[in-house]
Amino acid sequence: MKSTVETLSPTRVRLAVEVPFEELKPNLDEAYRSIANQVSIPGFRKGKVPPRLIDQRIGRAAVLEETLNNAIPTHYSSAVREHDIKVIGRPDVEVTELQDGEKVSFTAEVDVRPELTLPDFSTLEVTVDEAQVSDEDIDNQVDSLRQRFSTLKGVEREVRTGDFVQLDLVATIDGEEIEGGSAENVSYEVGSGQLLEGTDAAIEGHQAGDEVTFTTTLAGGEHAGKDADVKVTIRTVKEKELPELDDEFAQTASEFDSLDELKDDVRNRLGRVKKLEQAVAARDKTLETLLEAVEVPMPEKVLQDEIEYRRHQLGHALENAGVSLEQYLENEGQTQEEFDEQLEKDCAQAVRSQLVLDAIADNEEVGIDDGELTSEVVRRAQQSGVNPQQFADQLVQNGELPIVVADLRRGKALGLVTEQAKIVDGAGNPVDLKALQDEINPPEADVEAEPTPAQV
Repeated sequence: MKSTVETLSPTRVRLAVEVPFEELKPNLDEAYRSIANQVSIPGFRKGKVPPRLIDQRIGRAAVLEETLNNAIPTHYSSAVREHDIKVIGRPDVEVTELQDGEKVSFTAEVDVRPELTLPDFSTLEVTVDEAQVSDEDIDNQVDSLRQRFSTLKGVEREVRTGDFVQLDLVATIDGEEIEGGSAENVSYEVGSGQLLEGTDAAIEGHQAGDEVTFTTTLAGGEHAGKDADVKVTIRTVKEKELPELDDEFAQTASEFDSLDELKDDVRNRLGRVKKLEQAVAARDKTLETLLEAVEVPMPEKVLQDEIEYRRHQLGHALENAGVSLEQYLENEGQTQEEFDEQLEKDCAQAVRSQLVLDAIADNEEVGIDDGELTSEVVRRAQQSGVNPQQFADQLVQNGELPIVVADLRRGKALGLVTEQAKIVDGAGNPVDLKALQDEINPPEADVEAEPTPAQV
């Protein structure tokens, strides 16, 4: 086999490969065997049809096509290794010459990772918000806890926003009750907007025992888009009663004896959350700053593949949810043009990130050991609610394990950058992500390792 490579652009090359016909003999033999197992010719058992008869009945052209389908991927891969090409996309292959019995020539155009000039990571400057917990943050958390321990008390007054009511509803169109249009003893928080549009405005200001009627446009079902008259009967009206904010509440709602101890615990917990948010923001902003410092030629075919992949994923998700793309765009407040523009922007940023982090991982010779890979597989399995061994088997069967490895390498590459970048908070204080991570997740000593999935 002979091969040459031609650079078409910083992100695309053309391989020209010539293969002597004798090197195709194993593929040719396999093609005859495959066709022999598929055809039925009187006088011959399946799989025992001789090649000359296949040429006569099926045609030599079909045999050569099958041969090339099997041979080209192998010789393409050999050419890629020979020229040490860092491929990042699928090739466009064209057979340029086929001389039966002599040689086969083909070309393969493919996107490749561009050569990038990386900055000195210590020159990158990033600013993140301070990881401070305010008194307002603590009050909001404590108030949320009070809401969980609230009780409902019946009241004899008009309905107000925030009240809890029991309702009977009957919906009609032209005086005829629609199917599924009635419900009894429905519990509803006024102002939540969880019932038919217009319900809140209709019942506010009325009392238990009142009946009110309003008109609304139905949003779903066979009568979607039609106006319906809705009669509402208010059965009961209750208001939420919060417990007093004192030591007794702290004892009821937590393991602490006093309100001050409860607030101290809330402050500590929020502090950990704030620090975790700060660490995530630091990594995200470091990546943004890094990408701004590197000129990245865009491999257009890879970008288009990424766009199509995300469109497919979104379409699949919307189909499962029973939502059309038009409805989704309406809910998002986007036009089709705005959606397309944002999608391309997001995909371009994702491709740039991968290219830059892969380059760093290669330069720094970043590797992934078995323990790191196993931990990541277990983590993803837990997120998916799947047994780790089954999840690992699926990754292997689908050929997706290299994707997990690539993601881990990129994560470690970004970690190397954040270790060297100058990261400060809004007050100018240095942010040490390593120390921050140890503080959030302190290492545990003498912990026996969990069993790991085999074959990962």
